[in-house]
Amino acid sequence: MSNVPVAVVTGSNKGIGLAIVRALCKQFPGDVYLTARDPGRGQAAVAKLQEEGLRALFHQLDIDDLQSIRALRDFLKEKYGGLNVLVNNAGIAFKVHDTTPFAVQAEVTLKTNFFGTRNVCTELLPLMKPYGRVVNVSSMVSSSALGGCSQELQKKFRSDTITEDELVQLMTKFVEDTKKSVHEKEGWPNTAYGVSKIGVTVLSRIQARMLNEKRKGDHILLNACCPGWVRTDMAGPQATKSPDEGAETPVYLALLPSDADAPHGQFVSNKTVRTW
Repeated sequence: MSNVPVAVVTGSNKGIGLAIVRALCKQFPGDVYLTARDPGRGQAAVAKLQEEGLRALFHQLDIDDLQSIRALRDFLKEKYGGLNVLVNNAGIAFKVHDTTPFAVQAEVTLKTNFFGTRNVCTELLPLMKPYGRVVNVSSMVSSSALGGCSQELQKKFRSDTITEDELVQLMTKFVEDTKKSVHEKEGWPNTAYGVSKIGVTVLSRIQARMLNEKRKGDHILLNACCPGWVRTDMAGPQATKSPDEGAETPVYLALLPSDADAPHGQFVSNKTVRTW
């Protein structure tokens, strides 16, 4: 078993994910794994970094596939005895003018962005070594979407005692409500991406609380962050930040020094804690 520290970035063959891997290759003192659903694209991204003089390793990961997540979990456990840095970056977004029915967009978006991310956390968080760092890439859209929720929903999503099960029930209800075309009547905003990222931000708050309760002495820090509006396939060419600029906040959180005790359980953008 290797004593080398190890970092994993999900959904990292392009865009912000690739930029995070690039920065970690330069700054993280250990092995950095670039992951992608498609091995061909993943290997091509690793080769691209190699041309830049950077050494990333590849492991297949489809966060929509529990077997794929568990294969990565078993690999990390066997080879490294755990994990030091996890960046949950994988996510999807439908384009603004996409004509796919909203209920389908809601189901597909939440399946990956919330439920897929949650599955990765369920399988990999127990592997986090002491002083580990976990970064869940959310979005400022989670804040604006929260503002678009009914007062009742806002209260639930801001609660310091909401459980993971209750959050899962709410995310499931959103998808069901869109199928019945009652989501707005039920107090939801009209953004599947926004709701999925509310889920990621609130999940991060819950996970940080659980770490405090169960593993306080391990000094693991877990946060959600917004990379900003970044020029990627997802956000388009008009965005204000380059992928490398978008990677700055996630990388800052991934590399918080071992003597840091904060931020933890926060929503961070531009390296600054935001009010949730």
